[in-house]
Amino acid sequence: MQLIDGKAVADQIKKEIAEEVAAIKAAGGKIPHLAAILVGHDGGSETYVAHKVKACEQCGFKSTLIRYEDDITEEQLLAEVERLNNDADIDGFIVQLPLPRHISEQRVIEAIDYRKDVDGFHPINVGRMSIGLPCFVSATPAGIMELLKRYDIDTKGKHCVVLGRSNIVGKPVATLMMQKANPGNATVTVCHSASKNLKEMCLQADIIIAALGQPDFVTADMVKEGAVIVDVGTTRVPDASKKSGFRLNGDVKFDEVAPKCSFITPVPGGVGPMTIVSLMRNTLLAGKKAIYQ
Repeated sequence: MQLIDGKAVADQIKKEIAEEVAAIKAAGGKIPHLAAILVGHDGGSETYVAHKVKACEQCGFKSTLIRYEDDITEEQLLAEVERLNNDADIDGFIVQLPLPRHISEQRVIEAIDYRKDVDGFHPINVGRMSIGLPCFVSATPAGIMELLKRYDIDTKGKHCVVLGRSNIVGKPVATLMMQKANPGNATVTVCHSASKNLKEMCLQADIIIAALGQPDFVTADMVKEGAVIVDVGTTRVPDASKKSGFRLNGDVKFDEVAPKCSFITPVPGGVGPMTIVSLMRNTLLAGKKAIYQ
């Protein structure tokens, strides 16, 4: 069993990005600028945005954090999105999800200029990804593909079972795994809450990508010997031994599943760091106008 060290890979990629940004700066070019809008005080969102701001510093980017209280109206937020769309200095920006219930997330996502949509959630980027055109790929699926690539995990012709069908992870990662590329070229089955014979499906899988948000859902009796396991789950569960009072728990029962695997991602330290570094890569591409002129 080999542990897939997402933190080590992410650190290496941040170093590669920082070197490229230093070269851009030395040549008199524009430093990539990422903005983030944070609405309210959701604990998880606060943590994610803090990590993103720190990653920008490590990569040599310029970053701007825009905060609003959760009583902001949808119209006010859409006006701020429009302002960022029109700000020539900002190359890419994100609106941190989830948003308060009175605001339509879809309406906000669609209001973002797709050429600045470094989260890869805009329907134009999603559509371009689905037919294999250059685009901003959403960060978590892009991070998963990069881990498979850097660990030289063979995906061609393999059976990949994706657990979960969210627009942020399940659907896009299934699409990427199907595409004629490396990594990719896999036979993909997407399972979800209405799927039957789920255990049997998983037992056929060479690769399982678990993105359900249900702690310890994947157990040893669902995994065949030598399978590759990518655990996207990050659920906060109470833990009195931790200073914060909680720990992050994956969708996979790690201790019993790991001995059966050829490769497995830990939680934390697996997919999580790759999500943030994938956003940094998208920001670099946006700054260079590498995808959209």
